[in-house]
Amino acid sequence: MADPALKQDNTLFDVQRSATGRFWTLADVDEALVRRLAPSVGGSDLLARLLAGRDVSPEQAAGYLSPTLRDTFPDPSSFADMDKAAEIVMDAILAKKRVTVFADYDVDGGTSSATLARYFRAWGQDLGLYVPDRLEEGYGPSPEAFRHLKDNGAELVITVDCGAAATAALEEAERIGLPVVVIDHHLMAGHHPPAAALVNPNRPDDTSGCGHLAAAGVVFVFVAALNRLARERGIAPPEGLPDIMAFLDLAALGTLCDMSPLRGVNRAFVKQGLTILSRGQNEGLRALAEVSGISKVDSVYHATFMLGPRLNAGGRVGDPWIAAKLLATDDRAEAIALAERLHALNDERKAVEAAILDQATAQAEQALARKPDRGIIIAGGEGWHPGVIGIVAGRLKERFHLPSIVIGWGQGLGPVAKGSGRSVTGVNIGDAISAAAREGIILSGGGHAMAGGLSLEPEQIPAFDEWMVSHMAQFTAERAAALELAVDAILAPGAASPALVGQIAGIGPFGVGSPEPVFAMQSVYVTGVRQVGANHLKFVAEDSSGRLDCIAWRSADQPLGEVIRPNSRLHIVGRLKADEWNGRRRVQMDVSDAAAD
Repeated sequence: MADPALKQDNTLFDVQRSATGRFWTLADVDEALVRRLAPSVGGSDLLARLLAGRDVSPEQAAGYLSPTLRDTFPDPSSFADMDKAAEIVMDAILAKKRVTVFADYDVDGGTSSATLARYFRAWGQDLGLYVPDRLEEGYGPSPEAFRHLKDNGAELVITVDCGAAATAALEEAERIGLPVVVIDHHLMAGHHPPAAALVNPNRPDDTSGCGHLAAAGVVFVFVAALNRLARERGIAPPEGLPDIMAFLDLAALGTLCDMSPLRGVNRAFVKQGLTILSRGQNEGLRALAEVSGISKVDSVYHATFMLGPRLNAGGRVGDPWIAAKLLATDDRAEAIALAERLHALNDERKAVEAAILDQATAQAEQALARKPDRGIIIAGGEGWHPGVIGIVAGRLKERFHLPSIVIGWGQGLGPVAKGSGRSVTGVNIGDAISAAAREGIILSGGGHAMAGGLSLEPEQIPAFDEWMVSHMAQFTAERAAALELAVDAILAPGAASPALVGQIAGIGPFGVGSPEPVFAMQSVYVTGVRQVGANHLKFVAEDSSGRLDCIAWRSADQPLGEVIRPNSRLHIVGRLKADEWNGRRRVQMDVSDAAAD
């Protein structure tokens, strides 16, 4: 039953409180805009409606539907320090200096470092690699790391996906005479630390307009700048200048896994990069796809939900270097060995995550039972691995539709507790954490609107919880809005054909800023319910128009699973997916929510 204070007048099928606690609405689009967009998509009202719902104008439609690097690629010189960085690195390549890339331990860092490693290899040069350990060193470069690199002969360091805020480390590098080129994309304060060059579209003085790029995208622009500089100088390796278009698979993977908005050149990176990915030219990615059971990597889903978690697994619960090595290698045997190691680490990560999630969920339910309007979930435990607490926070946010923070400490993790937060639209969790740090409630912390991190003493957790609950009281309206599940269109099961799924895919790629379409089906009859895997539910939804196979992931032990019962009538919401089995192409709906008819 819905909370009267949250009752909405524009609900779809009058669903005020679904199985997952949401209310449903149908997207409100400009009908005149839909008519103007229809010619761009062959007259299809549905596809035009989907474009309108993504704020695509008729003038933008062609570029949105067929994004190309030719039309969207930025001028590298528009980035502050890009030309300077290219000069420094090209001079180092020609002088055969010992260069090391210092990469973050996530997919964006790994793809960025692999792009540079492959570029250097085309010039006959080896690029050293350094990836910090999440537990021992934390995020980004440290003075100790730069001293280590200097002592081991590095003559130039290139940081990727980190470094823009590493003031202490860069000051130490300057003191010991180690030049550093920073290539990053994270938000910066009003000043930047000393560096030989600092390339970051989010520098306060950068005018490129490319702040939406992931580090992998910035690095792709950088290698384009290196090739341009080489042409200007009239130089090239014996085999010719590196074909940077072959690196688009890495740019696409980094862009998708770092949740960068799919607009402008990012759409082109992903659209064209998926084509490169599908060819299996990168030995490491081909090996990882094989151990993951993927015959052909050709979708955003494959990249984001199959390859991405495995590439991240090393940085979360194992060796942080593995992903970067895998993405850079051309050795088949090494690729298979590294891919199998990442696959095993991902299984380990899932087990660790599941155990923590169970405990955190229990804490959340108890806290909400005591105070239903607390407005935030805060869970913590001794020994909770810092490599997975961010994932668990995201799971709690999805389950309870509230900002969520998960904290771990002890058992070899050090005396200071580490926390990771995820938020709902409209509630800036980074600002909240920063405010708590300023007031001395926690030791340190910050972030951005949707995610944040913090450090605190375990003894500070009760006071932090109390402070956060008080702080979140001001966001009642925003929390209510977060319960909305917006539906793009209503479909009947019989209308969900392979042809329709193909047409919908044509307006992709989908991701942040370009969400995958969500469809609702009204009053369908549920049959054939069965559990598959650990806790997924498969069933068939049917009405007079036809039948449709459905799956509700991770739902068997969740509220959603409780309403999916044989011979029941439900309204369901989800996304359409192509499903191929034994050469037969079918359609399946991934059901994300349901409500009794």
